[in-house]
Amino acid sequence: MHIAKYNANGNDFIIFHTFVEVDRSTLAQQLCDRQKGVGADGLIVLLPHSEYDFKWQFYNNDGSIASMCGNGTRACAHYAFTNQLADASMRFLTGAGVITSVVENDVVETELTTPKVLSESFEENGLTWHFCDTGVPHLVTFVEDIGCFDKVIARQMRYKYNANVNYARLEKNALHVRTYERGVEDETLACGTGMAACFYSAYRQKLVGTSATIYPISGDELSLRIVDQKLFFKGSVQKVFETVLDL
Repeated sequence: MHIAKYNANGNDFIIFHTFVEVDRSTLAQQLCDRQKGVGADGLIVLLPHSEYDFKWQFYNNDGSIASMCGNGTRACAHYAFTNQLADASMRFLTGAGVITSVVENDVVETELTTPKVLSESFEENGLTWHFCDTGVPHLVTFVEDIGCFDKVIARQMRYKYNANVNYARLEKNALHVRTYERGVEDETLACGTGMAACFYSAYRQKLVGTSATIYPISGDELSLRIVDQKLFFKGSVQKVFETVLDL
């Protein structure tokens, strides 16, 4: 099996393409295991599609299926373009809907699915939470110190609301974000839909304008903008290596 390992601002993925569509939950667990496998936050499999450039299967590293992953869209777009599966501007199908991505060297911008507000803001655990869907559901709370990220509270909220959990700190027109991801069941170095949820929540609260710079704990710089209620997510990606595995 020929695979590529990608890093998108702290989120890492194993990617390959095939003509065969089967359940790969067990394979995802094996490949994504950081001790016994290659190690990654998720597995992305690109498959042919009659209408779009391709469609994907996306698995979290615990083998569960995710409808959407913002950083994953940018990584797989770069992979598709590099492997001549699509032009630099492409459309592909995810579990959350059709995604448009544009590749320019090592920078990829993705138009995410239309965000949805899942509930009004509410108070819990001494924090104010905003709940929205940017491809997958996210809880967002704004804090003065990003160091107050509490993994116990995040895990509790994740299971209670079946959502990813984000802490965000506003600094002028920039956001610093930490995310607890379901499926990984831990904090990750970055989460694309999480950063998008933080930006969208801040935009709705009039805390930022129509664009903002985002910093996950990986330290990378990304940008998000909103145009006609559509979110555009931009940042660099890195192909770490390619290899052939004998399974």
